[in-house]
Amino acid sequence: MRGSVIAAAACLAAAMVPAGAEAQSYPVRPVRIIVAYAPGGGSDLLARLVAPRLTQEFGQQFIVDNRPGGNTLIAMQLLANAPADGYTLGVIDTAFVINPPLMDKLPYDSARAFAPVALLATSPFVLVVHPAVAAKNAAELVVLAKAKPGQITFSSAGPGTGTRIASDQFRKAAGIEILQVPYKGGAPSAAALVGGEVNASFATLPLMFTQIKAGRARALAVTGTRRYAQLPDVPTLAEAGNREVTASGFWGMVAPAGVPPAIVARLNQAMTRTLQTPEVRESLAQMHFEGGLSGMTAAEFGGFLKAELARWEKAVRETGAKLE
Repeated sequence: MRGSVIAAAACLAAAMVPAGAEAQSYPVRPVRIIVAYAPGGGSDLLARLVAPRLTQEFGQQFIVDNRPGGNTLIAMQLLANAPADGYTLGVIDTAFVINPPLMDKLPYDSARAFAPVALLATSPFVLVVHPAVAAKNAAELVVLAKAKPGQITFSSAGPGTGTRIASDQFRKAAGIEILQVPYKGGAPSAAALVGGEVNASFATLPLMFTQIKAGRARALAVTGTRRYAQLPDVPTLAEAGNREVTASGFWGMVAPAGVPPAIVARLNQAMTRTLQTPEVRESLAQMHFEGGLSGMTAAEFGGFLKAELARWEKAVRETGAKLE
């Protein structure tokens, strides 16, 4: 009887612990950050940039866990099914908002299965060709593609990724036929372009900038509303007459739905501080990431995701994008 009373008292005491107390003690063990792509891509680079700094701030290991494949579904389902305790996080990119309109049914509800934590970065896409391709600008690539319908190959990070949708937008706007070659992530896609396995690609600047500067890839245009400062001679696709190509990249951190708001807030604040340190700002610039430095709250990041979902739903509908 005495044992039962003690157990009941313990349960009551636990229930009376303020919600903020759990957040203040968090984390008490290592935290896993799931990345839906192979090592070397934009998601992986960002995860490995912030993980050691979060480790230093919280005093517990933040460990990157790469789970590529399934058009990011493998990683996202793993995250959706993880306990909502803040010890499993995930890096998302444009595939997160592309998959819902692209697929008839997902193994999770994108709008309800995850808790937005923080925006990490944004970046325009760059249209590149292998140096052996004769085209020196976007217009010449269109002429070449029309002369060889279905023979110009484009690599992408996968069927449901932003780089793939960008090439679909370009294909439709230019009225050309191209051959899409999907890879398991941005890094393999970029390597295929540099290695001459494919003729062209839309890629993120963090992956492609060094290759462009080294002459292993030729930049024809960038997405977005303005030229990229470190490639001032490369026009935007809008300048090149392809205003319909609106795709661009973003990366963020999410957690399983149900993680205590106080823990989400602590993570958001820690990531905001990390992204605003001079050291990380310099690293982001060197890796050619933009954004992520605005101090966006978790709720504001949730609003950002809703807007991105609407934008990409329109892009998928207009391009007729499908999974092979």
